[in-house]
Amino acid sequence: MRGPGQPSDPTRRLVLSRAALALGGAAALSVFPRPALSLANRRPLLPSGVQSGDVGAHNAMIWGRADRASRMTVEWSTTESFKEVRRVAGPDAIGGSDFTARIDLRGLPEGQDIFYRVSFTDLKDLGAVSEPVVGRFRTAPANTRDVSFVWTGDTVGQGWGINPDFGGMKAYEAMRRTQPDFFIHSGDTVYADGPLQAEVDLGGGRRWKNIVTEAKSKVAETLGEFRGQHEYNLMDDNVRRMYAEVPLFAQWDDHETTNNWYPQEVLEDERYKVKSVALLAARARRAFFDYMPIRIDQQDPERIYRKASYGPLLDVFFLDMRSYRGPNTTNLQTTRSEETAILGERQVRWLKDQLAKSRATWKVIAADMPIGLEVPDGTNWEAIANGEDGKPKGREFEIAELLRFIKRREIKNTVWVTADVHYTAAHHYHPNRAKFQDFNPFWEFVGGPINAGTFGPNPLDMTFGPEVVFQKVPPASQANLSPMDGHQFFGHAAIKGRTGVLTVTLKDLDGKDLYSVDLEPEA
Repeated sequence: MRGPGQPSDPTRRLVLSRAALALGGAAALSVFPRPALSLANRRPLLPSGVQSGDVGAHNAMIWGRADRASRMTVEWSTTESFKEVRRVAGPDAIGGSDFTARIDLRGLPEGQDIFYRVSFTDLKDLGAVSEPVVGRFRTAPANTRDVSFVWTGDTVGQGWGINPDFGGMKAYEAMRRTQPDFFIHSGDTVYADGPLQAEVDLGGGRRWKNIVTEAKSKVAETLGEFRGQHEYNLMDDNVRRMYAEVPLFAQWDDHETTNNWYPQEVLEDERYKVKSVALLAARARRAFFDYMPIRIDQQDPERIYRKASYGPLLDVFFLDMRSYRGPNTTNLQTTRSEETAILGERQVRWLKDQLAKSRATWKVIAADMPIGLEVPDGTNWEAIANGEDGKPKGREFEIAELLRFIKRREIKNTVWVTADVHYTAAHHYHPNRAKFQDFNPFWEFVGGPINAGTFGPNPLDMTFGPEVVFQKVPPASQANLSPMDGHQFFGHAAIKGRTGVLTVTLKDLDGKDLYSVDLEPEA
């Protein structure tokens, strides 16, 4: 979807080229400091900061990006003073990766604060080494200590980008202040189909002012344009600060490529010269892997779904509801087929196997779309629900199979977290309210948006018996509210090491608690 309004003066649109960013051209916007050294002799820069991700008990991915062809080096220590340092030589960051690089740190101590610093050496001048950029994270514990994480989705959507006058994407700062062990981005990490305007009239004398880059001036079609979506988000001070301190586990949904896409689709959108969604998605996936600190599966290097174990209290299962789906249809098929897939057979088998093997107290299933909310795509359906309130059909077949499996294998303490619908909610699913009843009750919590338009609420589909326990949505008849209206949301989950109680809290733009519930673990 496009953002509202038109630029007040198109000639005043601020378009920052990638070269200008690398040279400090955004200094006037307090995004990057201007380097003091001459252009001929200056060291490499790290314009996008550093990230850690996919952290386990003994390993973590470290990500960085240089402004030129350089070699990455990571030094890490268990003390902030870096008194004792281990140095790991990393890969070369060259144009083929958009000068991004990552190192999989291994042999880390479990349950330990790790401090790291990233530097890049200019491959044309090995004597030119960047100033190091420092980050930190904590490895997963071996014991039952307290564990917490935050999650949300929907960044820079519906025309709402980085607004320096508003303080940038400041909901990221609210998440950072909770000091979580890690952050789950539940999808729509970027809006590759959402160009930005320099200014949007909000009415009442209010105006929203976006930083606009060349890549954010049109829909993304080339690999460079897809990369530019991720580069844009990392211009924000709040985002870079959080990612330097909080490990990221990233998922994707539709807007990393284009709205409501499925692999077989051919676009009719006149904004696109490239009509093949399969080609667009391939470029989008490459950009996603270039810019996210995700551990690449060597047997399946394009796979995004994966599991993270974070000590004896928590396993998280990250799903991919986009890559393996069938086309968006009326979703009323009475038999299963490739057309009714949402996860796909291989991912369903993987999830069932991993859930059955899990010995963690809590099993959190991180989905990029909710189960029981109706999400339309024109006259078809985009998510799982089909609006019929009946026995499972279409994409509901896979979810029914999964829920039945969880019940029959007596897999306890499953909780779902998700985003996508641009409002926050707590849903409780119970077979007594459902048309399909072969499952155990469970909770689903919805976060987001974190810097995008606010919408909702979506109708419930009663196939799996959801109940709205809480929701925060825009006032009636209002939609696509800007972050300035305060309707930006994230979830916070905290497990007590002593009791195993999981407390889930839904929070707003400023980190204020909106709703909280304590979930006792079932023995």
